[in-house]
Amino acid sequence: MNSMMVAAHATDPSLQTFEDDIWWITLIKLLGVFVILLLLTLFTINYERKVVARMAVRPGPNQVGPNGWLQSLTDGLKLPFKEEIIPKTADKVVYFIAPVISATTAFTAFSVIPFGGVVSMFGHKTALQLTDVPVSVLVLLACSSMSVYGVVLAGWASGSTYPLLGGLRSSAQMISYEVAMGLSIVAVFMTAGTMSTSQIVKAQAEGNPFHLFGMELTTPSWYAVLLFPSFVIYMIAAVGETNRAPFDLPEAESELVGGFQTEYSSFKFAMFYLAEYINMITVSAFCTTLFLGGWRAPWPITAVWHGANSGWFGMIWFFVKVLIFLFGFIWLRATLPRMRYDQFMRLGWKILIPVSLVWILFLSYVKIANNEMSERSKWLSIGGLVVVVLLVAMFWPSQRKPRQLSVEEQLAARPPGSFPVPPMDLQVPPSPRARRAVAERTPATVGGDTENKEV
Repeated sequence: MNSMMVAAHATDPSLQTFEDDIWWITLIKLLGVFVILLLLTLFTINYERKVVARMAVRPGPNQVGPNGWLQSLTDGLKLPFKEEIIPKTADKVVYFIAPVISATTAFTAFSVIPFGGVVSMFGHKTALQLTDVPVSVLVLLACSSMSVYGVVLAGWASGSTYPLLGGLRSSAQMISYEVAMGLSIVAVFMTAGTMSTSQIVKAQAEGNPFHLFGMELTTPSWYAVLLFPSFVIYMIAAVGETNRAPFDLPEAESELVGGFQTEYSSFKFAMFYLAEYINMITVSAFCTTLFLGGWRAPWPITAVWHGANSGWFGMIWFFVKVLIFLFGFIWLRATLPRMRYDQFMRLGWKILIPVSLVWILFLSYVKIANNEMSERSKWLSIGGLVVVVLLVAMFWPSQRKPRQLSVEEQLAARPPGSFPVPPMDLQVPPSPRARRAVAERTPATVGGDTENKEV
């Protein structure tokens, strides 16, 4: 994961590689991507249930199949045959289209993800990627933007209040964190000089040499190290974009029942469920492509095994990295409580987006300094800029909350003639009439005895 990562015997595809593909090779790759996503979804559901069960010290699924690994398959086969309940007030056409939009965009986003380099398939050279265009990253962002329509339409078409509120909340969340995600990716464009996913992977094959005070060094090849702030912002935004815990506010059971999909059942609910897990896989694969070198093996493996990146081995390293990210999603769900909605939106708009903008401006200055300044002036100016940014962040005025007044101070500050305030200690004072009746009552005596005798 550092400067010693090399591209050993790996053939990187170019845009021309995809134009030369035969139609039936493309069809095979399309079917392969579809099958891989279905199998990976079934695995991820069971993987999540087992990991969460292990963290919670309970058995988890262990009855269906070897060690319970066929539980997700049986659930997937059962859902389409369950009874479908459609509300009377639902818009039937939009009610059906909404889950189709969510599932379609989830599958489409994976079409530009590279699984590996150029391999031989039935005697023909082809890349382990369905297709690639000069703006592949924008295709991914467009698919994530289109998925918002499925959520909004599902909440509106159900004809119920709770799904509508869940759809509005979910759309606001996805749009907000999509902005932060897009800004975090801008740094990758600037560094790699391309928006093609296959070329971004190629740009991370080797680090770039640079000079520091007369010494020749090499930058890390993975953008997760070189662009660490963008990597952190992307991971946080990815959790918010996929509505996963602790950011699963649209499905807060205590507030909105089940969110935008409350009124869905049977196969339509299965499509939403499938879209959610495919989105998890997509953002994990996207992060692997942009920040972790894609399908290339990490440095310790390539240093020992020079053929680690050749042939079909790239798929192994790719899916290992994806599974590590999926484990992160599961770990967050098992450990962190759900955030409050205002805190969640404040994190996106007031922290992630401003930090992304400052980071992009800083990278822009570094690129200009590399081209127009001498080595000494460049590093001194960059160091001074970092110090200025840190000082501004430290002394930035924060919004101070007013001091909380005590109950006595609040009562004393009330204007004269205000309505009476009930006691704050929940103790009701005795009635004045009751005190007077007790005071005026004479002790009961019998036969002129003293008052100490019991009656």
